[in-house]
Amino acid sequence: MTALSRNTRRGRRSVFQKVSEINWLIVAVVVAIGCTGLALLYSVAGGSFEPWAKSQLIRFLIGLACMLVIALVDLRIWMFLAYPLYFLSLLLLVAVEFVGHTGMGAQRWLNIGFMNLQPSEFMKIALVMALARYFHCLSNEDQSTYKSLLMPVILIVMPAFFVLRQPDLGTTLLIAFGGIAILFAAGVRMWIFIAGLIATIPAAISAWNFLKPYQKERVLTFLDPERDPLGAGYHIIQSKIAFGSGGLYGKGFVQGTQSQLNFLPEKQTDFIFTVLSEEFGLIGGLGLLFLYLTLLAYAILVSMSVRSQFGRLLALGMSVTFFLYVFINIAMVMGMLPVVGVPLPLVSYGGSAMLTLLIGLGFVLCVALHKDTMISRGGAFA
Repeated sequence: MTALSRNTRRGRRSVFQKVSEINWLIVAVVVAIGCTGLALLYSVAGGSFEPWAKSQLIRFLIGLACMLVIALVDLRIWMFLAYPLYFLSLLLLVAVEFVGHTGMGAQRWLNIGFMNLQPSEFMKIALVMALARYFHCLSNEDQSTYKSLLMPVILIVMPAFFVLRQPDLGTTLLIAFGGIAILFAAGVRMWIFIAGLIATIPAAISAWNFLKPYQKERVLTFLDPERDPLGAGYHIIQSKIAFGSGGLYGKGFVQGTQSQLNFLPEKQTDFIFTVLSEEFGLIGGLGLLFLYLTLLAYAILVSMSVRSQFGRLLALGMSVTFFLYVFINIAMVMGMLPVVGVPLPLVSYGGSAMLTLLIGLGFVLCVALHKDTMISRGGAFA
């Protein structure tokens, strides 16, 4: 049997065959992380499924179903839909400018009836897909030309501009870094990154004057939390107290004083890792990090084994996005980065971010199922 016929047969596998080939161990890891989040939301509510754990469970089950459906769809179809999904996400970002719902001082959501949709979350996935398709269709000779880099830069800058206007600095950084990671993985020469970094230094310095007052306060508080211990520095000071009080084994489930006595703000969202560390100690924190590391290692291994450039960049882009969520959130609550409002993946309370991350993991599983499929530059199976 030739390699072409083997590829063709694998491309025509039935749904039941694909279901049997899904890496269910990785699905179990995802479920374990989601259950950890549900348990923590139950705890911070004082031992109650209301108001967070119950709705989070429903969202998680919906997202898990989406993840599995995405994994079963032909990878060629996702490549065909990459540009339409990108422009749909961009259109939703523009819609936020005019009809967006305002909450916590920012205009980031679209009210679609049964939930508030945050388009910037889905743009992280759509951007990775669009860039992966672009570089898949690009010849090796064109990847090093200036002209070939113009379109990827535009694809990154447009959503970053609209998200920054909301304003949402944390999501802007996630979109920008995720896009840059794809450029690096696609083989863009290192000196271009160095030149771009040098060129952005003056812009970064002058950007201070354009930051909102609360954004400036976050940076100053990061540098010196004690300058305003009862105001801007309150969050991070209470977070560090909770970290330290957890010790090695923690205080026990639903026994965290900082969270139960409401000393810890935003305990169900941005600072939920602090709750985990206080109640389950260093052991609990390392356990969750191990689960995250397992997912990241799997995604990287999938990107290294897939035969198509689109699949490789797609899996790698999703792994980078997931890593940035984990790194920024944990570094933020430990005082290593300014507070920028990035949730902990599959653990923090929230619908759009959870759905986005589960969709991203669904694409990783999809790439794994189709890793032996060759896709031509035009998108057809080779």
